[in-house]
Amino acid sequence: MTRFPLGIIALVIVSVLVYFGLAHRILDRLRISDKVALGILAAMVAGSFVDIPIAFGRIDASVNVGGGLIPIGLAIYVLTKAGTKKEWFRTLIATGVTGVVIYYIGSVLMQGNPGGPFDRLDPIWMYPIIGGVVAYVAGRSRRSAFIAATLGVLLLDIFNWVYLLSTGTPGRIAIGGAGAFDSIVLAGIIAVLLAEIIGESRERLQGGPASRGRDPELLSNLENAEYASTMGIKDNSIKDKGIKEKPGLQDSCQKKKEAGDSNE
Repeated sequence: MTRFPLGIIALVIVSVLVYFGLAHRILDRLRISDKVALGILAAMVAGSFVDIPIAFGRIDASVNVGGGLIPIGLAIYVLTKAGTKKEWFRTLIATGVTGVVIYYIGSVLMQGNPGGPFDRLDPIWMYPIIGGVVAYVAGRSRRSAFIAATLGVLLLDIFNWVYLLSTGTPGRIAIGGAGAFDSIVLAGIIAVLLAEIIGESRERLQGGPASRGRDPELLSNLENAEYASTMGIKDNSIKDKGIKEKPGLQDSCQKKKEAGDSNE
């Protein structure tokens, strides 16, 4: 019996959560609306069955639409929404670190060592877990973690392609296809969940996200999504009115904005 792809199962589960509005907070941090997210998820599921050939000869290479092109495009879009140049730089570094760690484990620790500690691990689970954890630790923010995790796993296929080209070894590379599709999807989900759970816990312990030294647009989005919900107010105009009428409320918001390190 053919195994149903874990990546598609994960996408279906995420689609249900998005549809019922349970992933709104995370999508807001990624600057993606619910409707757009559902469209992307549907495109990834459909695109997972489409491979586009990009090279022939001793090395046959192809890129999967759902597991390669769409994640790359989504990662680029999310990166353009980064609040600062520092976050851009940190994201690119985190992506490279994630890719290198996954490649090292898959090509060094799991090769030529029968019966070793990594010999029994299934790459479909190991790559996403390791990739998600490394991406969060290196990227820190939700956006950086998501980008580093998805592109970090994709880099594994690129590294393997470069290896085959440099050694002249014949083979086949499916960028974002086959088992890599599952790993890419799961790695992105794991990284975002880690960033959300740990980040939310840190923000609550610190009394709210920080504002000093933050990009104005970033603070504006945080203000709308974070502080309004914190104060139990659904509308910005009402919130502003409440601040004008109650000066103490403004001081409270300012203290929250200055407390701790934002894990946006």
